[in-house]
Amino acid sequence: METQSKKLLFLISFLSFTLSFAQTKISGKVTYRNKGISEVNVTLKDTYDGATTDANGNFSFETSEKGNKVLTFTHPKYIDVEKPITIENQEVSINAELKEQINEIDAVVVSAGSIEASDKKRATALLTPIDIYTTAGADGQISSALTYLPGVQKVGETEGLFIRGGTGTESKIFMDGSLINNYFSSSVPGIAGRDRFNTSLFKGNVFSSGGYSALYGQALSGALMLESVDLPEQSSYDFGISPIFLSGGFQRLSDSKNSSFGATLGYSNLKLMQEVFNFNTNFSDAPQGLNADFNFRIKIKSGGFFKYYGMYDSNRMGVTVESLEPGNDFSLVNLKGKNTYHNLSFKQKFGKYLLNTSASYSYNTSDLKFSTQNNEIETGNTKVLNDANYINFKAVLERKINKISALRGGFELNSTSEKLNFNDFVEKHYKDLISAAFVETDLGFSNQLSAKIGVRAENSSYLKKSNIAPRVALAYRFAKDWTTSFAYGLFYQNPESKYINGPANLGFQQSQHYIFQVQRATDGRSLRFEAFYKKYDDLLKVKNLPFTDGQNQYIQTADNNGGYGYAKGLELFWRDKKTFENIDYWISYSFLDSKRDFINYPFNLKPNFASEHTISAVAKRFIPKWKTGVNFSYTYAKGRPYYDIAAKDVNGESMYYIRNEGRLKDYNALNFSINYLPNLGKKDAKAFTVLVLSVSNILGTKNVYGYNFSMDGSRNSAVVPPVNTFIFVGAFISFGVDKTQDAINNNL
Repeated sequence: METQSKKLLFLISFLSFTLSFAQTKISGKVTYRNKGISEVNVTLKDTYDGATTDANGNFSFETSEKGNKVLTFTHPKYIDVEKPITIENQEVSINAELKEQINEIDAVVVSAGSIEASDKKRATALLTPIDIYTTAGADGQISSALTYLPGVQKVGETEGLFIRGGTGTESKIFMDGSLINNYFSSSVPGIAGRDRFNTSLFKGNVFSSGGYSALYGQALSGALMLESVDLPEQSSYDFGISPIFLSGGFQRLSDSKNSSFGATLGYSNLKLMQEVFNFNTNFSDAPQGLNADFNFRIKIKSGGFFKYYGMYDSNRMGVTVESLEPGNDFSLVNLKGKNTYHNLSFKQKFGKYLLNTSASYSYNTSDLKFSTQNNEIETGNTKVLNDANYINFKAVLERKINKISALRGGFELNSTSEKLNFNDFVEKHYKDLISAAFVETDLGFSNQLSAKIGVRAENSSYLKKSNIAPRVALAYRFAKDWTTSFAYGLFYQNPESKYINGPANLGFQQSQHYIFQVQRATDGRSLRFEAFYKKYDDLLKVKNLPFTDGQNQYIQTADNNGGYGYAKGLELFWRDKKTFENIDYWISYSFLDSKRDFINYPFNLKPNFASEHTISAVAKRFIPKWKTGVNFSYTYAKGRPYYDIAAKDVNGESMYYIRNEGRLKDYNALNFSINYLPNLGKKDAKAFTVLVLSVSNILGTKNVYGYNFSMDGSRNSAVVPPVNTFIFVGAFISFGVDKTQDAINNNL
């Protein structure tokens, strides 16, 4: 009996122990906006029990746990959710509704009208510094490389970014947030100035062909925002040598790696190449220039970062052309130009706030002398001397709202002081202070929808007027890798100061931008389609102002803001770095329909700087085994219109009319370059060398940029490039750092 009792007691204990480990089923469904989500990890907290949802969001698993527990739901694209449950002996059914996890990687970015190229955007970057250096025909210049993107016109006779039917002065360039005045070197009529700034100075850029941020102003067409490099990885010395220039520089990194300083010096002279090539331009004084710069970078203990860059640049040249006027054999132009630029910026985080400040100063002088020559005797001298000082200051305070939303605001001051002496008969001193305040917010509603909304207000002390410019942009991801963006903005700009030679009732010029974009971006490929419409109002109109020297000569001077116009078009861009091994290529197409009545146009005309159709193609083939890159580029632009606009007296009023007009021949240019990375010195030596051979317009196409006309309009001469085909050979050497592998990786 006692034995049976023991057996019964053991059986009861065993059953109780077994029941304590009985499995309880837990099931349910996980949804987002009433749709099931797959691949969600459902776990009983602090246990190994759980499951993963199926394609419909359903899950089911069994557990032996009892009592009050917590069920967790996790997925990389959604916010984690925890739900309390009580497990007894009956089945538990529980559902969960997740919310999207908003993050910088998955969030759609507003991109209508803009192209960003930087380390942060390397997957979709369109023009990194290595792109600019290796684009055949760009000559290592940022502004030249941008002409291979849609929306930028190829205008060879004058400097500037001609964007979507806008003049070269309607686009502005910024460095670390601060305006760069006189980005291009001084020039003579018919020969464009070059970039003053070295491409290697910048680590990234944002190029906007319209609808740009409220942080920037005084540009009717577009803006280029450049970001300078940070601390170097290590100290180095650099040298460059070619038949047209010599350069040398260094960067010194401190032992603590929290600061650096550096400098460069360069000299260029085209005289040797003038002897070798058959130049179209007769340089009586070959173009030559001297440039020097100094920089420092300091990272302070609190995390703040100072950057300084200062440069000095001088250039000179003389040009002699056959005179179009009877009684004179030649016309001569001589130029002497000097420029200095200084930029200091500071960035610092204060808790949830980020402060960006920048200040710049620029001084520029241009001394032009026009004369005629008859029997080797100079006559009819005309002098134009321009001295200008510019000061810019900007402060921006930003606060992050969440991972993809932010609010920023600030102010900007832009001071201009220009002195002009025209032949000792016209003297002026133009002064203006433009004060601006702005506020802007990035709103991330979800990973599929975002917006950028801003407003900018400006006041001009010269015009004694103010403006308010609202700007808004939206972006929506409608499918994987596919996004669409829309941007609208109002933009203001002062009339060009070179036309302001006396009192005039002037106001701001303005333009309205409407931009629609569809983009597909995947790893190694990018496709962009963009349509735009720009409306111009209050454009500057000029009139003839007679000299007081009795020679019946005139200069153009500002009259009113009665001008207007429009520009509309379609653009396509395709870049592919993936389809063909070690080959990177892109194709861009722009259609532009533009008309405007401004400056001295007698009525609404197609601008003489706007081509209806532009096609560009760039191809780069890097051969790792040979450490060699082979690059081609091609540009076609439909011939631009040209006008000979003259003035006549009508009832005591000077009226403009078209005396001669026509269309230029279509522009064509095929360019080639090759860059080789040789191994010099010991195998493990810290040195980097690039040998470059570049040939522009290898087919020797005789392009024409426009025509000059005589005083009476009966004779003309073509404006052509200084040389049809140009060959450049150079070597660039760095000591102290081996960038060979980086260069190879960037080309792949």
